[in-house]
Amino acid sequence: MDKKNSGVGVLDKAVTILGTLESGPHSLAELVAATGIARPTAHRLAVALEHHRLVTRDLQGRFVLGQRSGELAAAAGEDRLLAAAAPALAALRDATGESAQLYRRQGDIRICVAVAERLSGLRDSVPVGASLTMQAGSAAQILLAWEDSEKIHRGVKNARFTAAHLAADRRRGWAQSVGEREAGVASVSAPVKGPNGKVIAAVSISGPIERLGRQPGRVHAAAVVATAARLTEHLAKN
Repeated sequence: MDKKNSGVGVLDKAVTILGTLESGPHSLAELVAATGIARPTAHRLAVALEHHRLVTRDLQGRFVLGQRSGELAAAAGEDRLLAAAAPALAALRDATGESAQLYRRQGDIRICVAVAERLSGLRDSVPVGASLTMQAGSAAQILLAWEDSEKIHRGVKNARFTAAHLAADRRRGWAQSVGEREAGVASVSAPVKGPNGKVIAAVSISGPIERLGRQPGRVHAAAVVATAARLTEHLAKN
């Protein structure tokens, strides 16, 4: 038997759909193209997964992983990442003197899932659970930059960055933004990759422009990239 198939066809197809949605939103046509599952079957399974909250829809009606997927991941220990993130972000904050965050993408938004706040002075406070735009900010750039060209093309529409910015982010392995998400705020971000090599999160630091400057990556990129790399290595080992 093919190791990828359990012998229970409907289950294998449902898991294939969930695996495909790991990379981001898909319309029904995109799901069919990516999975090879017949359109009526793909639609029936996606809707059934939606009923069980394993799948939901974004603002464009595309299928994305649902809240239940995250709940199961947490219970099963994907939150190995969150457990490792707490000390990693605290160390990054201490090394840079700036607030540090970890973001994950969910459809058309990114969610702050872990934070280490600057202990004193002016800071950029992003609480855990905050939903932020995917159209501005260095973390949004990172969460989009390693997608395929079609998704990048869609993602940069109305964004405050361009496909050229994302290409530069991929080449150097980090992104920066200055007043992009919020006036007066600068940030630097780098990708955390899962065992399959996909970008699953973005590590960031953020703070006022007057402290970080207009080229914050020059000073802080190395520390942010090193933290993201440590989290990536942690996931690969476990």
